[in-house]
Amino acid sequence: MRGLLAVGIVLFLALSACKETKFKELPMQEEPAVLAPEQTPASVYEDMDGNPVHLSDFKGKRIFLNYWATWCKPCIEEMPVLQRLQTALSTGDYVFLFASDQSIAIIEKFKKTKDFDLTFIKYNGTWADQDIMALPVSIIYTSAGEQLARFDGVMDWETPAMLQKLKELH
Repeated sequence: MRGLLAVGIVLFLALSACKETKFKELPMQEEPAVLAPEQTPASVYEDMDGNPVHLSDFKGKRIFLNYWATWCKPCIEEMPVLQRLQTALSTGDYVFLFASDQSIAIIEKFKKTKDFDLTFIKYNGTWADQDIMALPVSIIYTSAGEQLARFDGVMDWETPAMLQKLKELH
């Protein structure tokens, strides 16, 4: 009887210590975070052939750099929208790059299973280097190579207001 009482007390204490974890749904970011100019990071990128990619190679063009991963469902769901955005902004001076920290082999395998006409690159840094806590993250660099805006999370890229904002960012 004492053993049963002891087990009951332990179970009660263990269960009362457990709390239900609730996750707060974050609102979608409406406006880009316009940042103080910051130079683009040094070359920590590679193309799918393993050649170094420097963001400075694209000087004179605005860079739309999206950080993503094959395991990130929101990242994958956002890609068709970003492909349409790339098309909508194709008359401008934007270059779209999609950087993942996964191996080139994994990125290539992903490319073969999806029908995206996007420029994928390998990111060799850490997410902490870019102050990334969750994916996806999109960063826009000016034609001078300075970080202009950062978007954390999935965005509603196709609204007229967002398209206009992206066209106006220099």
